[in-house]
Amino acid sequence: MPVSPAGNAPGLPRSAVLALWLAAANPAPGVVVRCVQDDDEPHTVTGLPGFGEITASLKDLVEAWCAGPREVVALQPAPGDPAGVPAAATSAATTAGECLAVTTRQGSWAVVPHVTAFGSALEQGHLVEWQVLPVPPWSTAVAGALGSLADAERDLRTSLITATEALDSLDVARWRDDAADAIEAVRRSSTDAWPVPPLDGRRARVLQLATRLLAIVDLATGDDGGAVNLWQVDQRSTALREVERTARHALAAATYARVS
Repeated sequence: MPVSPAGNAPGLPRSAVLALWLAAANPAPGVVVRCVQDDDEPHTVTGLPGFGEITASLKDLVEAWCAGPREVVALQPAPGDPAGVPAAATSAATTAGECLAVTTRQGSWAVVPHVTAFGSALEQGHLVEWQVLPVPPWSTAVAGALGSLADAERDLRTSLITATEALDSLDVARWRDDAADAIEAVRRSSTDAWPVPPLDGRRARVLQLATRLLAIVDLATGDDGGAVNLWQVDQRSTALREVERTARHALAAATYARVS
């Protein structure tokens, strides 16, 4: 999954941070913008209703959608798995690896962040343009693709066992000098330090476990480690792909909210 992490949340996409803030009661637009942008250049928005051809700011988007009844979710599609993304936005969202879906009294939209990196590897910056696309109502399709938050938590527990076994059998820490530190950083990460509003217990647990699993999959798929033949590599890859799919869907389920 192409991930564009935001703030101090390892692996948490920008769309997820934005969705969690839009799900909060009366969020302060300035706070939301700072948390979503972090060290990026100021984000721009195209296609925002009411702005015509004029390029809007991220603050304009937040102000338009952070008041009144709304339904939001951050979806995490991948090739072959649209994960509930409306058809009109599937191609763009799959390329980006993420998409915000929003419904208000005025209609429904998919919002895709297009991220461009610049600068050196040591001092890299990001330009982010959010593309707003009108879409049909998406709630039913998303519910069918993701399931409930309780389902997500249960599936993640099972996937954690699979991912841990794959990581252990790969012996990644022995094969890659940087892996041990990366694994420890993933284990220490907590939603308390993330640039998101206060989260209820289950939502926080699912977000933390989903991002942890995605980080483990990233480490495990970066090296075949102790695999001794192609069959082992294929079996491991198949298992990790399912773990990655489960984690992406769970991360999205944890961002879904309906605000009245």
